[in-house]
Amino acid sequence: MRHLPPVILRKTSLVDYPGRVCAVIFLPGCNLRCPWCQNRELVLAGDSAKDSTEGGDFIPPVEAMALIQKRKTVLGGVVISGGEPTIHPALGALVGEIHSLGLAVKLDTNGMNPSRLKELWADRASRPDYIALDLKLAPGRYRELLSGPRSFDPAAALAESAALLRDSGVEHEFRSLALPDAYFGAEDIKALAPLAGGSPWNVRPFIPGNCLEPAWNSLPAAGEKETARLAEMARRKARP
Repeated sequence: MRHLPPVILRKTSLVDYPGRVCAVIFLPGCNLRCPWCQNRELVLAGDSAKDSTEGGDFIPPVEAMALIQKRKTVLGGVVISGGEPTIHPALGALVGEIHSLGLAVKLDTNGMNPSRLKELWADRASRPDYIALDLKLAPGRYRELLSGPRSFDPAAALAESAALLRDSGVEHEFRSLALPDAYFGAEDIKALAPLAGGSPWNVRPFIPGNCLEPAWNSLPAAGEKETARLAEMARRKARP
């Protein structure tokens, strides 16, 4: 825990962990730069040229865990989100500490760090009880989102993480956003469908606000009909 940076804590959520009242721990930093991301302060945290985790809503992780411990009788679980949680080597210790309180753990991830997912699965204490993996764009388009070295192959990492998830026996789901101006469309779903396999695949609408790239805040929210169309397409394509 002492190796984790300050975090943002949402004490109560009814929507982030299916079927459970939960708290949400947001870890800072990310290995992607999705322009539509609405957790701008988390993605840029630690970037000395922009934002940091000093002040604001960030608190020490030990303080976040103390608050969760006080509320464990009313919580059914804790979601670890971001940013991207798997960039932190101490993630397994955090999962283990939450489990020690008798609470289930859901992990939100972008799938860019399959080796860290393998580490989590290797120990029952650090193995999440539920995982949500984001399918952002067709695998071949993921280089548009990279913040790190171009030698890294994001499509291969995504495929490996998706396979780990499908074969793990851990309860899971895949998630996508219906982005404006057809930025995410039928061709993306067709390319991503083999990764989802027969697993649950949910499509939610993009809603502007606090986007990483401010220009995205002026774009319209995804329409209900378009979101429903893409969601139905994802369900059909993901059927075994």
